[in-house]
Amino acid sequence: MKALFIGGTGVISESITRLAAERGWALTLLNRGRQSAAAPADVERVTADIGDEAAVRAALGARRFDVVANFIAYVPAHIERDVQLFADKTDQYIFISSASAYQKPPAHYRITESTPLVNPHWQYSRDKIACEEVLLAAHRASGFPATIVRPSHTYDYKTLPLGLHGAGGAWGVVSRIHRGRPVLIQGDGTSLWTVTHSSDFAKAFVRLMGHPAAVGEAVQITGDEVLTWNQIYDTVGRALGVPVRPYHVASDFLIACDPSFDGPLLGDKAHSVVFDNSKLKRLAPDFVATTRFDEGVRQSVRHFLSHPACQAPDTPFDDFCDRVIHALDTAVAAVRGA
Repeated sequence: MKALFIGGTGVISESITRLAAERGWALTLLNRGRQSAAAPADVERVTADIGDEAAVRAALGARRFDVVANFIAYVPAHIERDVQLFADKTDQYIFISSASAYQKPPAHYRITESTPLVNPHWQYSRDKIACEEVLLAAHRASGFPATIVRPSHTYDYKTLPLGLHGAGGAWGVVSRIHRGRPVLIQGDGTSLWTVTHSSDFAKAFVRLMGHPAAVGEAVQITGDEVLTWNQIYDTVGRALGVPVRPYHVASDFLIACDPSFDGPLLGDKAHSVVFDNSKLKRLAPDFVATTRFDEGVRQSVRHFLSHPACQAPDTPFDDFCDRVIHALDTAVAAVRGA
């Protein structure tokens, strides 16, 4: 199989790149040359900015691919550009959307591909919805060979799926657990969440590549492991060998303190979601997610602890957590003393 990946070295795409290379596929990565060390040595690299159509056309020439997958398309203009670029260059174009595009708040906790796409809380999700609409319109109008993939919370050995963190990423939370500091968990921590390791996502994704029945379809790819947020944080604590000190806070209060959490919380993680993967398993009947969450977390924790470069302090987030905890403790004390 000849495939072109736009991006190809991110949390989701790095595992797919490795698996496609292991299968001996003729894989080309098109990016601006960043993070190229993450790709296997035998994968072809083409350096070009996907935002520069002329540069991409010059770099690819008359080449044609069985599959083109874009891992870094976020707004409708990106899709409109790709339809123009690849209409005559591929038999399948795969767009990576997001399960956060599904209805928020959900009318039902069990999510299928037919769940409505509407998210009033997160611009990121609304942009992904708009991208899907452009892509499906092109498929209907001209037969553009589109496949839409919707991942949920996917993580790899360099990341952790957490409900709340700062601009510095997961380490800010890991560090607080490691130091015995209380960690903020949205709500009461009992809502359900689905986590997917990138290696499992990759196994499903490559089974959709080149699959004629996937063209014109939207398919969600998630694991089948469903956990509460309390279980997720406790698993991180066990991997660190430290008991977690959870501090549960209403999502509305967190958003009032920092409005940037509106999308990630009310637009996503504050709600219970369980995914029905029947459609995926019809298209890829041999797909089984095999990386247990506790195993994946141990990989991530080992990576964080063994790489000092991943341990940059996230002082703003640390301070935010302490201020929230102090404010709520003070309020409780005031009410009790009234």
